[in-house]
Amino acid sequence: MKHDPKNTSIKFALLTIVFLSSSFLMKPVQLINTSLTITVRDEIGNTVEGASIKLFESEEHYNKEINVIAEGTTDGKGVFRFKKIKAISYFVLVKKGDKDNTGGGEKIGKLEESKFNKVTVVIQ
Repeated sequence: MKHDPKNTSIKFALLTIVFLSSSFLMKPVQLINTSLTITVRDEIGNTVEGASIKLFESEEHYNKEINVIAEGTTDGKGVFRFKKIKAISYFVLVKKGDKDNTGGGEKIGKLEESKFNKVTVVIQ
């Protein structure tokens, strides 16, 4: 068989086109997941350890305290971090003892996707 340089060039060009087009179609790798760090403070600004935090996707679920999407408890610095959550708006319910954030009804703005989002919630 005789080697045809023109045929080889055509094959190389086709492979290059296939490779480049497939790289544009691939979904980019998400290195950082969407997260939400909530700091809980009392009415005078002190951080609150051991506060219960619940996230809801709708106001109705928040008001009825049903269908909790995620929950956690604040650490010694009054902080809890939700990891790998959807980049949407959430309703947040925080309670510790007889204190909570109801009345103000915390709705957080839409989270930024693939970012470390942060909010502070005051309980009274």
